[in-house]
Amino acid sequence: MDRLDAMAIFVAVAEEGGFASAARKMKISPPVVTRAVSDLETLMGVRLLTRTTRTVRMTEVGARYADDCRRILADVAETEEAAAGSHGSVRGHLVITAPASFGRVHVTPIVMDYLRRYPETEVECRFVDRIVNLMEEGVDAAIRIGPLQDSSYQAIPVGNIRRVVCASPAYLEQWGTPLAPADLDRHVMISAAGITPSSDWRFVCPEQQITVRVRPRLTVATNDEAIVAALDGFGVTRVASYMVAQHLSTGRLVEVLREYDATVLPVHVMQHEGRLASRKVRAFLDMAIKELRGADAD
Repeated sequence: MDRLDAMAIFVAVAEEGGFASAARKMKISPPVVTRAVSDLETLMGVRLLTRTTRTVRMTEVGARYADDCRRILADVAETEEAAAGSHGSVRGHLVITAPASFGRVHVTPIVMDYLRRYPETEVECRFVDRIVNLMEEGVDAAIRIGPLQDSSYQAIPVGNIRRVVCASPAYLEQWGTPLAPADLDRHVMISAAGITPSSDWRFVCPEQQITVRVRPRLTVATNDEAIVAALDGFGVTRVASYMVAQHLSTGRLVEVLREYDATVLPVHVMQHEGRLASRKVRAFLDMAIKELRGADAD
């Protein structure tokens, strides 16, 4: 079997998590998939996958080899496009991810412009409030908010956003307005599980850093649910400024403790292929960087 074909099959197994699903994706028979992986392992003298009756998992060597295969295949594809005179074309299936609310408000318009500009593309948006592993989940590009935890990705800063503590006017009328972070201990708190990894709220002031241990009466799965509860007058929540900008401007929510919170969260556009990123990815990155740097995320 051709080495590049075998690499493509191995990458499919790595991304699909199994031989049968890889065979369906590649539109070939399962025995062909098995033989391709076996031939690669024999050629290199290493085990790329650990197989059981139920699962197929990559070894550490296999994971590194899969990354190398992706880069090689992308480089070959771009070289062939250039030789065929289609180097300037942008086509294919693009998968992007972003936090749910940010994606809906700021990224969706960019995607619409991208699709109009490049009619030979399709885009799959995964707007979720969790950290997505780009390589393991087959994602081409991501917009991340907050400190970066994985330095292996190429990340381009595009701006910053604030976090705000807010509640409805009705709630504040009933329970009073917190004037300092310590006052939150006497208030009804709303927290979004999985969004903030710690139950501590940190406030960064010019003079000091203050940490408050939050004991939420209501814990929800998403920021949107936390905002709904706050709008209903249930309690106090803390979210990114862009999520509640409209509610703050109309008075449905009121920001509190602003003078105690100078914290800003960085916003990055990320991808994992570096300089070998395909044209479809580079085209989206160019548009996203330009638009997000000009956006008012406050």
